[in-house]
This record gives sequence, C-alpha cells and structure tokens, in this order.
Amino acid sequence: MNTDVIISCAVTGAGDTTGKSNKVPVTPRQIADSAIEAANAGAAITHIHVRDPETGKGSRDPGLFEETVNLIKQDGVNVILNLTAGMGGDFNPSDDGTAGPGSDLIGPKERLEHVRRIRPEICTLDCGSINFGNGNETYINPASWCREMAIEIKALGVKPEIEVFDLGQVRLASAMYDEGLLAEPALFQVCLGIPWGAGADTRSMMAMADGLPRDANWAGFGISRMQMPMVAQAMLLGGNVRVGLEDNIYLDRGVLATNGDLVARATEIIERMGGRVVGPDEARKTLGLDK
Repeated sequence: MNTDVIISCAVTGAGDTTGKSNKVPVTPRQIADSAIEAANAGAAITHIHVRDPETGKGSRDPGLFEETVNLIKQDGVNVILNLTAGMGGDFNPSDDGTAGPGSDLIGPKERLEHVRRIRPEICTLDCGSINFGNGNETYINPASWCREMAIEIKALGVKPEIEVFDLGQVRLASAMYDEGLLAEPALFQVCLGIPWGAGADTRSMMAMADGLPRDANWAGFGISRMQMPMVAQAMLLGGNVRVGLEDNIYLDRGVLATNGDLVARATEIIERMGGRVVGPDEARKTLGLDK
C-alpha cells in the first residue's frame, strides 16, 4: 500500500465530452484556469490536452499548447505540467481500407513538436495501438514509433509518462526500459476501462502493475463511474492516482464535477485510507524530476 500519494489531474482530454458538461474546459484560458484549480485542490501533476476553441474538439496545435502553458506559468502556481503527446494517432478506416472521416494520423516526429517547443517536465507516450469502442476508431502507435519517440523525449530531457492500456503494452514498455530507452526511475500510467483495453477492475490493475519494472513509479485510473474505486485500488496496490474530467465528468450520480471537485474527492479517499497527498516538490523528488 502506498501512503504517500501523488495525484495527477487530467484536465480536459480530447473526447466528445463538451456537449455533456459545461464544466469541461475548452479554451486555453479555461484549461489553464481548470489546471490551476486542480493544483490548488491538491494535484501535484496536471495532464494537459488542448481543444479547438471554436469547435471544442481535441487539437494538437502547438500554439494552443504554448498559450495554455504560459497562462498556467503566469499564475505562479507550483504544479508539474504533463503534456499529452498522444494526438495524431487516430485512424478510422473506410470500407476500402483508406483513412476515413475523423482520421488524424501523423508520424512520431510531428507528434512531439509542441514538446520540443515547450520542454515540459513530463509528456505522455502511449505505448502501443488500441481499438476504441465498437466502431472503426483505432489509435495507431507501432512499436518502432514508440521507440523513436522514447529516444527523442529522452534527448529533450523530458520525463515520459508511459501510458499502457493492456498487458501487451506493458510488455513492450518493459522491453523499452530494458533497452535503456527510458531513464530511471521510469514512470507509468495504467489506463483502465477504455474500450477495448484492460478493464477497470482489481485483477487487471494488479496484473499490469505486477508486469512493470520493479523500480518504476506508476499511477492508475479508471474511467467513468470506476474513477474513484480505482483511486482506492491504485493506492492499495502501491501506486499513485489520476482523476479529472478527461476520464469522468461526474462527482456523484447526476452531479457534474469540476476538476477541483474530483481532486478534492480523491484527497478525501486517500486520507480516509490513512494516506497523505504529496505536493509537487516532493513528487519531483519521487519521480526523479529534480535531477
């Protein structure tokens, strides 16, 4: 059991949630304010996506990332910034196998353009490909691209948060660690409940956590109604936790949440289980960001 828990808040994501909750931030100003709210509520890390301010859809525009990060920094809040590097992997095949509507597939170099410009403390690296839902949407990141991105992220001096969605991705990530592509201590995010990855349940989280390198830092989350149960589960299994509107928009049944609400609820769970929430400076030491 981990009693010194780092909370990460995934502030907005790229999913189709803006029409379901008016609390999901869209513009750089809204995303920055929501990240600051989460940090003030106790999140040591804020995981940042950006959205097109006109449409609300997920975006990979480096300018929007720069604007959002600058607004957070101008506030002076002490928080670790974790920028997604997962955009640009969407492939929706048409009947003839070519890219259909909704596809946005770019190579590994272009996916890291905003990371190159900003040099955040952390950026994500989705370690493999996965089917999303029962339609045609597929996220594409082959093993060779994962390795190429890991090499460049390491050269930039940024810590990759390796996002794993099933046991096969854990195996690939562990192999990359053994190959020296991930600086010690490695950092992993166990992502559960996303169709069709591993389920948000005890056995899945335990199996994936057990497959990680022994000295790695890791956090875990579940989506939707399993968000808070997986906070408790990750803590019990020795990990850190992630909450946020990217993964779940409700605080209670029928009650829409803000990011600050979700961080506060996670804090309550951690403290009621006898733990404490770790601040950003201590988190930096734990994750090796202070070197």
